[in-house]
Amino acid sequence: MAKKILVVDDDVMNLRMAEFILKKEDYEVCKVESGMECLLFLRDEPVDLVLLDIEMPIMSGLKTFEIIRENEEMQNIPVIFLTASVDSDNVMEAVKLGAVGYVTKPFLPEELVKRVGAIFNEN
Repeated sequence: MAKKILVVDDDVMNLRMAEFILKKEDYEVCKVESGMECLLFLRDEPVDLVLLDIEMPIMSGLKTFEIIRENEEMQNIPVIFLTASVDSDNVMEAVKLGAVGYVTKPFLPEELVKRVGAIFNEN
């Protein structure tokens, strides 16, 4: 059974790119465009991994991640952050909160596949 990955990004092109790359690797990919949509999705759908943009309007990826970690049903879902940010404080905060890694945007297909595969011990 294919691993299910939720990609959260307010940039539609980033969502499409991640979906294209990951589907080629036989992952099931779901996409949402905001932190709130992410939380609503996770409330109803189990996933194996979340790829979460750090910088989004209304609710940042860091705030979304804090809420995920506080929720008993969601707290064990691994999260990899997607970031265009060169602000190392954001990345350090994400790791401190328990993120399993991060990928810088624009992401290289090989890097995204490698990071995701490492979570599922496929590399």
